[in-house]
Amino acid sequence: MPTASQPARLRLNPAMGTLLLLIALNLLNYIDRYILPGEVSLIKQEFHATDHQMGALTTALLFVYMLVAPATGWLADRFRRKPLIILGAVLWSLATLATVWVHDYWTLYFRHALVGIGEATFGFIAPAILADYYPARERNRILTIFYLAIPIGAALGYLAGGQIGSHWGWRAPFFVCGLPGLLVAALYGLWGREPVRGAYDHVKPTLSRTTFLGLFINPAYLTASFGLAALTFAMGGISAWVPEFLHRVVGLSVGNASLYVGAITVIDGIAGTLIGGWIAQRWLRTDHRALYLLSFWSVALTLPCGAMLFFGPRAWAIPSLFAAEFFLFLNTGPLNTAIVNSVSAPIRATAIACNLFCIHFFGDTFSPQIIGAVSDRSNLSLGLGLTLISLIVSCIILRSGARFAPPLETSSAG
Repeated sequence: MPTASQPARLRLNPAMGTLLLLIALNLLNYIDRYILPGEVSLIKQEFHATDHQMGALTTALLFVYMLVAPATGWLADRFRRKPLIILGAVLWSLATLATVWVHDYWTLYFRHALVGIGEATFGFIAPAILADYYPARERNRILTIFYLAIPIGAALGYLAGGQIGSHWGWRAPFFVCGLPGLLVAALYGLWGREPVRGAYDHVKPTLSRTTFLGLFINPAYLTASFGLAALTFAMGGISAWVPEFLHRVVGLSVGNASLYVGAITVIDGIAGTLIGGWIAQRWLRTDHRALYLLSFWSVALTLPCGAMLFFGPRAWAIPSLFAAEFFLFLNTGPLNTAIVNSVSAPIRATAIACNLFCIHFFGDTFSPQIIGAVSDRSNLSLGLGLTLISLIVSCIILRSGARFAPPLETSSAG
C-alpha cells in the first residue's frame, strides 16, 4: 500500500497536467479550423459559391477572433484565467456542433464567425499561463511542444474534411471536435491549475515590458509581431487554398489533395517544429538573438520553395510543398516564444492578444479572401503568388528585430 509520502509522487505534476489539457484544446481547435480548406469544392458545389466567398468564411472567423482577443486579453491580465478558458472552449464546441443546422452560405458564414469568439480565449491565454510555469530560457522548449498541436491538428483537419466529407457529406467532419471539446473543457475545470503570475520573470521590469502603452515602444515585441503578421499572411493564404490548388491546378481529386496536404503537414509540422525548437534552444546558449535569427532563416528558406510550388512544373508541386512547409514550421516555437519573452507577466495576456490582433488584421484574416478574389479574376497560382511578397517583408522585419532581443536570465523563481 502507498505510504503517506507516495501520493504526492503519484499525482500528475500541475504544470504538466495543465500543458497536456491546453495542448488537447489547441489540437481540437486546429482540427476544426482546417476542416473547411480540406473540403472547399464540396461546400462550393452545394452553395454555388465563388472562390471569393469561400475565402470570406476564413475572414469571418478571424475578423471576429481578432476583435474579441484584445478584450479577453485585458480580462485575462486582471482576473482568473481558468474560467475564461473553460467558457471559450464550451462556446467554441457548441458553435461547432451547430453545423448540423447549416443549410445555406450565410448561415455557414455566421457559424464560422461565432467559432471565432470561442477561439479568442484559450488560443492566446494558454501561452501566458505556461509562461508562468517556466523561466524564460525554458519557454521555447515548452511552447514548441504546445505548438505541435498546430501541424497535427491542421493535418487531421485536412484529412477529416477531404476523407470524411467525401463519404458522408461536408457537415460530418465538424462533429469530430464538438463533443471532445466539451469533454476537455470539463477536464480542465476539474484538473487545470493556474500558476502564480510572473513567478519566473527576472528580466528588469520597464515601462515597455509592463504597460499597455509600452507595447507600442517595445521594439522586441513590435518586430516579432509584425514579422509574424507578414508570415501569417502567407501561411493563412497557403493553408486555406493549397488543397484546392492541388485539386484544381495539379489535377488531384479532392480526397487525394487533402490526403497529401494532411500527410505533408503532419510530417513537416512535427519534424519542423521539433527541429526548429531544438536548434533555437541550443543556439540560445551562445546568442540571445537566436529566436529571431532562427525565424528569419526559416522564412528565407521558404521563399524559393514557394516560388517553385506556385509557378514551377506541376511534377515539382508535391516536393516543393514538402520543403516549404518544413522550413515554415521551423519558426513555430521560437517566434512565439520571442513574443512571450518580450514582455512581463502583468501585461503578457494583453500583449499576446494584441499580437493576435496584429497578425490576423495584417495577416490571414484577409489573405484567403484576397487570394480568392485574384483567383476569380486570373488564376489560383497568381493569387497564391502574393504570399511570396509577404514572406520577403517578414524576412526584413525579423532580421532587423534580432538586435532588440531581450537578455535571458538563468535564475529560477524563489
